[in-house]
Amino acid sequence: MSSALSLETCYPLLITASLETLLRPGYHQGYDVYLTSNVIFKCIRSEVKVMWGYIEYLKDPHLVLYVQQFFGVSFKEEKKNHLKKNDKLLFKETEVLSDDSDNHKFSNNHYYDKSNSEELSSDSDSEKKNYKINNFFWYYVFVLGTELGDEIFYATFIPFWFWNIDGAVGRRIVMVWTIVMYIGQGLKDIICWPRPSSPPVFRLQKKWIMEYGMPSTHAMVAISIPFSVLLYTMQRYEYPFLIGLCVAVLWCWVVSVSRLYLGMHTVADVIAGIILALVLLIPLVPLVDFMDMFLLTSRWSPIILLTISICVIVFHPKDKIWTPTRGDTAMIVSVCVGIHIGAWTNYQLGQMSESPLSPPYTIIWPNYEMLGLVFLRSALGFSCILATRAICKSACYATLSTLGVSTEPIETPSSLKNTIDLIFKYITYSLIGFNTLHLLPSTFKMLSIDRPTFYTEI
Repeated sequence: MSSALSLETCYPLLITASLETLLRPGYHQGYDVYLTSNVIFKCIRSEVKVMWGYIEYLKDPHLVLYVQQFFGVSFKEEKKNHLKKNDKLLFKETEVLSDDSDNHKFSNNHYYDKSNSEELSSDSDSEKKNYKINNFFWYYVFVLGTELGDEIFYATFIPFWFWNIDGAVGRRIVMVWTIVMYIGQGLKDIICWPRPSSPPVFRLQKKWIMEYGMPSTHAMVAISIPFSVLLYTMQRYEYPFLIGLCVAVLWCWVVSVSRLYLGMHTVADVIAGIILALVLLIPLVPLVDFMDMFLLTSRWSPIILLTISICVIVFHPKDKIWTPTRGDTAMIVSVCVGIHIGAWTNYQLGQMSESPLSPPYTIIWPNYEMLGLVFLRSALGFSCILATRAICKSACYATLSTLGVSTEPIETPSSLKNTIDLIFKYITYSLIGFNTLHLLPSTFKMLSIDRPTFYTEI
């Protein structure tokens, strides 16, 4: 760092050189311009170099290993004799060491020779068996925590929120979630940074191993969902703001650390995801608040939503190597479209009206009767969602078989299969979103198990 210009030396040099140049009678001459430009260039290059050094440090997989070891994941020493010799894994009873050489990296249990071995894939035997869990409390906390950013959570949290809590807040949360996820997923296929290498990292999860790592969309969701809930409800309902803030921070911490604990992201991935989501929330929260009312009342909403959603899926960034990112993005976008078209349908049919009360509203805690209705709505609603998904999936397989395209899962699907899969994901999840907001609430009302305030939440 001594050879590079620091901030303290950069700015005085820049100011001095600029003043000398400006005070000279012939400062427009080439040499003077070159002098000033050269100082500016050195300053910028120095700061970029320092910044990139920090980023490279945060990308180090050994930082992830430190987090895993701190929470009780260690090397399974009894299996060391079963590892392949080609992996060059040697075991040491030492503390964590660092080596200036590019060929070796050490941990407290083992080191490997990078010059003669390649990164282990998620399917290698040594990766499957090379760790043990010493603290199952943290294991279950982080395994459950990472589910707060997975498809199962979205598929249950979003419908449950609409049917049982607040539709107006729900629409806004879904829009924020969709925009944040689209940007995060797109950046993954633009930046194309791999996930942390294993070894040295212990890979405790393999679900998203085929996607790139930067930024962590789990970390982005861990910011966007709880904090958008907090921001959209703090003036709508009466509750202690500090408690809501603590819940949101705890939610974010558990999900973010879980990605390090499971070996799925570097520290740089997680920090970038958190910062990006926080920056996006600043303009998104007021913008989405305005957009929601427009999409609910404008007669052109379905055309606008369908056109924009199809365009963003078609022109989604993609790398030369196939990843499931585009398909996941199509699912997220289509759910948002279906939900907003469903809400628009309710409004256009005259089913929605302003609440006679004005916010902030008092939170009504459920009694036994209300809990029973929550159970009935959830059971019936999720059954219909599963049926919709199953029917559409069968239709997709039938179409693929008719066109002679294999329905077996393969690492790199054909272009035709990808296109058909995107189309059916778009149709399937748009229908699920539409049914969640229009068909199922109408059914609940017909069966007299509806939530009384559902159609007043504009």
